Amino acid sequence: MKYSSQWWILSSAILLLTTSVHASRTLLRNENGVKTAVFLSPPFELGSGSVANKNYFDVDFPKGHIALKDFNAEIIDAAGNPVPLHETYLHHWLMARYYGLTSAVSNVTFVRNSGVCQGNVLAQYYGLGSETRRTLTYVPDPYGIEVGNPAQIPNGYEEGWLLIVHAIDTRGVVDRMGCTECRCELYNVTKDANGMPLSKDYPGGLSCCYDQTQCKVIEGCEHEKRELYLRYAVKWVDWDESIVPAKIYILDATDSGERENSTDQNAPLVGCQVEYQVESCSASMEKGLCVDAKKTSVVMPRGGNVIYGVAHQHAGGVGSTVYGQDGRVICSSIPIYGDGNEVGNEDGYVVGMSTCYPKPGSVKIMDGEVLTLESNYNNSQMHAGVMGLFYMLVADLPLKE
Repeated sequence: MKYSSQWWILSSAILLLTTSVHASRTLLRNENGVKTAVFLSPPFELGSGSVANKNYFDVDFPKGHIALKDFNAEIIDAAGNPVPLHETYLHHWLMARYYGLTSAVSNVTFVRNSGVCQGNVLAQYYGLGSETRRTLTYVPDPYGIEVGNPAQIPNGYEEGWLLIVHAIDTRGVVDRMGCTECRCELYNVTKDANGMPLSKDYPGGLSCCYDQTQCKVIEGCEHEKRELYLRYAVKWVDWDESIVPAKIYILDATDSGERENSTDQNAPLVGCQVEYQVESCSASMEKGLCVDAKKTSVVMPRGGNVIYGVAHQHAGGVGSTVYGQDGRVICSSIPIYGDGNEVGNEDGYVVGMSTCYPKPGSVKIMDGEVLTLESNYNNSQMHAGVMGLFYMLVADLPLKE
């Protein structure tokens, strides 16, 4: 079944925003050649049960020919205090790269990652969700993600960055888990953001919690609106010939392998559907044995050394693994669940994902190799709108190999 979700589909952002928005730089430092800058997104407001799904073009970002080394983000309030997930749930944030005419931000060409999904689906350079605070993202030496190369930017264009922030306020709602899973019945939504009717067998997902939708709140438990920001920190080094470029690959457990040649950005999605539904297992089964395993096979267009890997899963996730064509484990990534009330350890939420940093040269992928991605969820209960994504950084094999 194909869903009409616009999550992580960058072409839709062009239709939603046609003006530039500049964020604010709050800190800049340089330590042993590694530069760090901390920025703020434009402000957005949330009250009890409300949703913000904002697209900000031309946000502040390091300039020049550089190698990205790290990227972290979190939601803060107007006083600069980190906001816990049980108050404002960070469904996802994305940072995407594009080339745009200096005089018309709406006329942009996205510079997508290295694959493997089609078109502008999952084309971002960075993107996480509730797990942001406790998920490592640094790129080890001598590798880096190359951006800003003037030889690659078309004449008359400049490089820009699009920031997408999707957050849900769950203060006072009747069902926090239901709101964060975007269950349509709680949002009283029957049409998607484009006004298209939703399928009756679509229980929830991004098509039900788009910008300015409202999740059901307990009567008398409404909280005042407050101003929030996404604070994001970037680390980078100036580019030089000693840096080995790392390519970003994003795999999707919903990838059917179907592709089409259409150049129409509004054409129906094929292949990567981004989200899916996990049905509950039989009530007669033991709770510990209820696992929904979603698998797909993906052809890697280019091989190399794997230098980093991490999955993206929602609550209910129990881990994802990428296997090589011969069955070897490329990387396994497991959710970290909070067990407290403090920021970064919120009980019941996915607050981090384990990562893979293989010894350099120890994990290789061959050109055209078929990888298998398996995304596992505990399905002792139904989960709506879950994700089964996997990020990998792959560097070209040295010529002598």
